[in-house]
Amino acid sequence: MFLYRMVTSLSRFQKRLIFLTLDIAMVPLAVLLAVALTGTPPEGARIVWLTLAISAIAALAAILTGLPRIKLNAYESRGIVRTALFAALTGLGGLAVNHLMLHPLFPRAFVTVTMAYLILSVSWRVLLRQALIAIYRRGQDRMRVIVYGAGRTGQQLAAALRTDDAVTPVAFVDDNPALQGLVVAGLPVFAPLELAALTARHRIDRIVLAMPSVDARAQMRIARRLRPLGVELHSLPSFATLVSGSGVSLQQAAQPVEELLGRAHLDADLPGAAHSYTGRTILITGAGGTIGGELCRQLLACAPARLILLDHSELALYTIDTEMRADPQGADIVPVLGSVTDMGLVAHILKIHRVEVIVHAAAYKHVPLVEGNEIAGLWNNVFGTRVIAAAALRAGVRRFILVSSDKAVRPANVMGASKRLAEMVVQDLATRATRTKFAMVRFGNVLGSSGSVIPLFREQIARGGPVTLTHEQVSRYFMTRSEAARLVLLAGSYARGGDLFVLDMGQPVPIRTLARQMIEGAGLAVRDADTPDGDIEIRITGLRPGEKLREELLISADMLTTPHPGILRAQESALSEIEMANALRDLRDAIDAHDAKAAREVLARWVEQPESDLQLAARA
Repeated sequence: MFLYRMVTSLSRFQKRLIFLTLDIAMVPLAVLLAVALTGTPPEGARIVWLTLAISAIAALAAILTGLPRIKLNAYESRGIVRTALFAALTGLGGLAVNHLMLHPLFPRAFVTVTMAYLILSVSWRVLLRQALIAIYRRGQDRMRVIVYGAGRTGQQLAAALRTDDAVTPVAFVDDNPALQGLVVAGLPVFAPLELAALTARHRIDRIVLAMPSVDARAQMRIARRLRPLGVELHSLPSFATLVSGSGVSLQQAAQPVEELLGRAHLDADLPGAAHSYTGRTILITGAGGTIGGELCRQLLACAPARLILLDHSELALYTIDTEMRADPQGADIVPVLGSVTDMGLVAHILKIHRVEVIVHAAAYKHVPLVEGNEIAGLWNNVFGTRVIAAAALRAGVRRFILVSSDKAVRPANVMGASKRLAEMVVQDLATRATRTKFAMVRFGNVLGSSGSVIPLFREQIARGGPVTLTHEQVSRYFMTRSEAARLVLLAGSYARGGDLFVLDMGQPVPIRTLARQMIEGAGLAVRDADTPDGDIEIRITGLRPGEKLREELLISADMLTTPHPGILRAQESALSEIEMANALRDLRDAIDAHDAKAAREVLARWVEQPESDLQLAARA
């Protein structure tokens, strides 16, 4: 530790001074070595004066060539070339001084002096470099890496890693038998069959594929072969490709899903709605979620007076608050940590901030999780909506917008039923509202959101498969994050009271088609009966509890137009005030008793039931 502190405490000037001193100190050693090798007898003071003269020339040559400025951990072949130039200049200068003397000393030995000086100058740098590497790396837990591919890119990678204090390149592995058994760039080259033994013997942490000329399919086959080793696997493009700015990973190379689904630029066709939000105080619940975060970004561009970010996840709230504060654009950003089910907190926020617009995006949305945690899902989604919507009504908030889901249409799961009941809560309050304009927005799956099938497929493709599919015929509606947020804001501007807005989302997308497109978009092939040598298999796992083959956007066929042709206003039945009160009372009793069966019975009594696949097909 003492040596480490001493070395790291030296300034750059002090290090250069030490290097220059060592270069000068090599002069007498080179002279003595030349005298010993050539048998030239020393001649007292005259050889001392000659040595001092050569030392002065060496100092000048070192400064001229910039040799002391070369860092030791970057001292490679170019440093040796510069050292050779430095030694030659020193030798020629010394030879000139010796020739000018009245009685020259061993002129024929100056070639030996020059060569000895070159060897000594290179040697002390190499030895000192190894010593410093040992000092810097002592006690560090360094990542141990095997480079797969001993070609040019692999050699460049190994050379770069040698200067890194956190990584140790251990060996090369290459499929070329002509390279196996050789030492390339200072590392031994092994055959792929020896990888398992190498990984265990050297405790390898990561294998890097340095084969940019090999296509993605071949690299994926190698990845599948190496997966049982249990180490991380990374792929590296050529350094020339990285410098050109076109270097991408296998996963990044895939075609954007928005383009595959034909929704790449649809959000640009939606009109803006800034006028409804400019200068307002706006509360966004679930602000740290996928949709909530996008709503925050788009609302910030509308120049509101204040954005209140409410979320019960500390990490999610911190993330979106940090992003908003990076460029608040004049808006006052207020993060609030808490739940929409906290009646006192919600009332307090609305009162002290005089909230004018509420966008309610907070909800539990993961179908399998809510299916297994019915009580928590219903309490958050139904009564959380009831708490904040009723508070908005009492506080006279101008607009309240509920973010809903296509899973609320004849739901087959608790999550969808909770969202439909939340819609009914808003519909019921809208009938008694005099100032607050309530609205609901219903849309399908959001590309790239947490829990979405898109990130799952990407991860599975990056791992080499298989891509898992719950059913051959399952299909879903998709839209981009930007589309979804823009629709919510447009709905708020169109709302007249109790409106349910639906976006024309086109045709539902078969998930198997999406999986195949994503695999092929990554430059790979689907492995099936027709192509047994394909890269990635699509594996059917079976429908999960509560999952439907097809989602719907409408309960009834009655639709009204809006100012935008892609946005429709649905007219759907609602419960009466007494029916709504009875439904919420029964559901609250079931939740208080933690009786999931009773809660499901309440949902079955008040929420429209799903149609069979035969009925869906007949209606389609």
